[in-house]
Amino acid sequence: MAAFDVVDLIKTKRDGGTLAPEEIDWLIAAYTDGTVAEEQMSALAMAVLLRGLDRDELSRWTAAMIASGERLDFSSLSRPTADKHSTGGVGDKITLPLAPLVAACGVAVPQLSGRGLGHTGGTLDKLEAIPGWRASLSNEEMLAQLEDVGAVICAAGSGLAPADKKLYALRDVTGTVESIALIASSIMSKKIAEGTGSLVLDVKVGTGAFMKDEASARELAETMVALGTDAGVRTVALLTAMESPMGRSAGNAVEVAESVEVLQGGGPADVVELTLALAREMLAGAGRDDVDPADALADGRAYNTWKAMIRAQGGDPDAPLPKAEATEDLIAPATGTLTRLDAMAVGVAAWRLGAGRARPGDDVQAAAGVTWHAGVGDKVREGEPLLTLHTDTPERFERAFAALENAFDIGSGTVERQPLVIDRIGA
Repeated sequence: MAAFDVVDLIKTKRDGGTLAPEEIDWLIAAYTDGTVAEEQMSALAMAVLLRGLDRDELSRWTAAMIASGERLDFSSLSRPTADKHSTGGVGDKITLPLAPLVAACGVAVPQLSGRGLGHTGGTLDKLEAIPGWRASLSNEEMLAQLEDVGAVICAAGSGLAPADKKLYALRDVTGTVESIALIASSIMSKKIAEGTGSLVLDVKVGTGAFMKDEASARELAETMVALGTDAGVRTVALLTAMESPMGRSAGNAVEVAESVEVLQGGGPADVVELTLALAREMLAGAGRDDVDPADALADGRAYNTWKAMIRAQGGDPDAPLPKAEATEDLIAPATGTLTRLDAMAVGVAAWRLGAGRARPGDDVQAAAGVTWHAGVGDKVREGEPLLTLHTDTPERFERAFAALENAFDIGSGTVERQPLVIDRIGA
């Protein structure tokens, strides 16, 4: 006989009541093992969306999600650990240069990443553009690579927070994706289960982000920082701008190429700026704020760590990256200053070119994507390429160009550059 009646729990939350710790523990375990039916959890998820969870409820909910699976342990490593999570954006390739950079400064980075869906790219999809690179590692392989190289970017195993995998799929088809409580517990259950000693969150805000307005992004950041703190993980969040896409590329191989430029001491200024800002937070969280990551970019240590990390996962860091079979340019219609480049429009164009997927499991094109030749505030000239579209299937160009129809403005004068890091939340 069940310890609780799920219908009673649904009614409690529907009516604005508070779930007891033991009720939450039972609910998550019973949903994971199938005792609680999908339609019952759907009703409860909607009640949470409408009524919310208080801090104690949410901490217990997240702990129960973690307890549904395994928890990794990195205490055997000879160096401290730090991890980073981004809520996703367009051209957000920061994980690629960030993990080897922080590792080159003496902190191990166990970066469990995901795949893209819709207009936001997936880190694993990008890295799979590198010939031979593999995303799946056993826990033993991950530990060995962290000790030897200091950084690993790989797929999360099925043993981490299996309750979240079920609930995430359910939320997607029941109109409950927008619940900040459920978003926060989904992200943090997996990140805390990873076992990292400290965590830095990159919470994007703007047209190309999941959170379009600063108030929602701030609420999500504060909620996740509280969950990490309650779980004993030093957690900091940066609110960062995603009105315009990051860097000069959105896609898979094109973003890898740009990341390599950053690791070699070049690359777009905004990518370098955010990479260094997050690296400093990760190093501080791991007790290594005596190290300047800019030095590791300048002297080649970060690039050497990148190559070692790629080789350790079967990839060839020196192999040519895939090139698209077809490219077309979007030509600047006027001379002046680029005053706006819409991140969402660029992301949708890259998706339609084949860089992303409409459903989990869809194939992606390694070479597909969009590159742009000017950023907001830069001068452009009429008749010159403004963006270049890349794909192996030219029939995709028409819909990609349609996504970019109102994606940019060209004006006169100068544009005041907005800060990339809007605010810092946490310890």
